[in-house]
Amino acid sequence: MRRLITLSRRDPELPPFSAEFAGRRRRVLDLPLIAWLTVIWVLLWSTLTWANFITGAVVAVFVSLAFPLPRVDLGLRLHPWGIVVLAAYLLYHMYTSGVKVTKQIFSGYPHQPAVIAVQLRCRSDLMLAATAVSVSNVPGGSVIEIRRATATLFLHVLDADRPDALDAARRSVWRLERLTVKAFGTSEEIERVAEPPPGRERDDTEGEGA
Repeated sequence: MRRLITLSRRDPELPPFSAEFAGRRRRVLDLPLIAWLTVIWVLLWSTLTWANFITGAVVAVFVSLAFPLPRVDLGLRLHPWGIVVLAAYLLYHMYTSGVKVTKQIFSGYPHQPAVIAVQLRCRSDLMLAATAVSVSNVPGGSVIEIRRATATLFLHVLDADRPDALDAARRSVWRLERLTVKAFGTSEEIERVAEPPPGRERDDTEGEGA
């Protein structure tokens, strides 16, 4: 007799922590994917409330069942401690950056905005999108374009009066990339973000030679 629900621990071909429902069409409830879609929903609303969390979970379940995906590895992994660290970082910097931007607006002093390009270390579509969402949720900078071929984010920053401010903006993006990958990336991607960002190897070499 065919099972109505097959858990991933009984079928190694299923994604981890998932369940497949019997029927004419293959319908898989992938818990990591649902959790990730819920996180994106909450981040898009920029407010962590029970209503947004429950609504996001319901929408994620509906999308997963209504539009079943083929059996592919999305590259999504859930690392609980990494998720906690990323959430804490985002909440802290959403507050502190919001205060900083408010001071800039009411200070009366002109500020020079700029658009900078930041090349990331991970090239997967999932990590590119996740990093872009994380960066856009911190006030003071917003992603205006993603160049997939080179894994580059084009970021609009408000405070670009000094070269060190631009360098700080790039370091902030790389830090968010590292935290995002440590929360949702594969082991290979986690090893990749442990390496120096693109272009930093040359800077370090030049600094040692000087």
